[in-house]
Amino acid sequence: MTYSDLITLLPLIFLVVWACALLLVDLFIPRGRKGWTALLAALGLAAAMGMVILYAGQGQVAFGGMVVLDGFASFLEVLFLATGLLGIALAYGYLKRMGIERGEYYSLLLFSIVGMMLMAQAANLIVIFLALELLSIPLYVLAAFARPRLDSEEAGLKYFLLGAFATGFVVYGTALVFGATGSTQLSEIVAAVAGKGSGPAVSLPLLAIGAALILVGFGFKVAAVPFHMWTPDVYQGAPTSVTAFMAVGAKAAGFAALLRIFVTALPSLNASLVPVLWGLAALTMLVGNLLAISQTNIKRMLAYSSIAHAGYILMALAAYGKVAGDAVASALFYLVTYAVTSFGTWAVVIALEKADGKGLEIADFAGLGRKRPLLAAAMTVFMLSLTGMPPTLGLDGKFYLFRTAISGGLIGLAVIGVLTSLISAYYYLRVVVMMYMREGDPETTREPWLDFTWGLSALATVLLSFLPMALFAWASGAVLRLF
Repeated sequence: MTYSDLITLLPLIFLVVWACALLLVDLFIPRGRKGWTALLAALGLAAAMGMVILYAGQGQVAFGGMVVLDGFASFLEVLFLATGLLGIALAYGYLKRMGIERGEYYSLLLFSIVGMMLMAQAANLIVIFLALELLSIPLYVLAAFARPRLDSEEAGLKYFLLGAFATGFVVYGTALVFGATGSTQLSEIVAAVAGKGSGPAVSLPLLAIGAALILVGFGFKVAAVPFHMWTPDVYQGAPTSVTAFMAVGAKAAGFAALLRIFVTALPSLNASLVPVLWGLAALTMLVGNLLAISQTNIKRMLAYSSIAHAGYILMALAAYGKVAGDAVASALFYLVTYAVTSFGTWAVVIALEKADGKGLEIADFAGLGRKRPLLAAAMTVFMLSLTGMPPTLGLDGKFYLFRTAISGGLIGLAVIGVLTSLISAYYYLRVVVMMYMREGDPETTREPWLDFTWGLSALATVLLSFLPMALFAWASGAVLRLF
């Protein structure tokens, strides 16, 4: 291992060592005082974030080009680590209240984040597969963490079985891409397609089939239709703190891989893939929003909402052939927008959830505006942001996505995006109506870190909407490189 290799993967190596050490330290922390484990996990994430920021923009290449450190990776790593910190803040009081406070929760969270970070840096299809497994396996365990609750165990089993099935598509697609180009290195795939490789001529039909199979595999990870069937059941059955982390982190990691593969390594397939990506984006937006309307459980509603938002981000991916820079920037900007809003939303849901699992129906929000005005106001901000209404960051996020789609010539797709956003207003604003216009006496939980999460998310959602250009400039600087 050279010095360059060490610097490129230093935050990941540190986090792996920290997670392993945390498992050992937790053995000596008595039951009922696992808050110390949470604190140590948060310190590890904060230290790793400091390393990422310190070495951001270095342009390093490691292990023969299999791993890179560029602006794209640094941007996403900061997002993943921030997601982990907020995930710990949500879990701290929630696990104790639900009677499932176990120290291994935090180590599993750290291992999953390492997988996400490796996904952002991977420049080889084999490394991308390894990163996918590293981020997914801890999530399978976390989804079933509320044992012996049957719905949690069912969520973990469904996620595992369908996740393993989807991983098979990624592996088979990787094999076909290797067969077509003679390499799994993204830079060498580009060279082979361009006719600059040393091997035989590239089989474009085989390459297209391999790319399609990889798209199917990661379509599962980002919950795109028709690979979304696991999402509502897993989101509903998993502990809510896990659901919040999964909804943001796993989705962002999936899009990190899709952007890295299709924007950098497979731009030659743009003409054949645009109709497929167009159809995936349109179908995902339509199905996600339409099925969310009929939901009465807030976790299932947010699950279908998550599916719909994957469709919006797919609009940027569909336009990558003509406006690659804007496509990447708008997708990254929207991932941040969704992360900030989503964590706040799930924090409010956790505040209403009771130890017996009740309090998760939309009807349970009745009267919240009278009993907890600030909590209801924060939830209103989040619902407006998810809809894409001012004055929230969600409006800016959708603006950049729709602009990218139009610039890429996908006007019809942008129109579908606007229309489905209007549809989403029905079920998002239904929560607001329930809070302010229905009588009720909801029981809520007051926990310092929980209140901090929804309060910070609400402030960020509103304040960042007044200076989106700064955030978009940072996303635009997150350049994808092949080296």
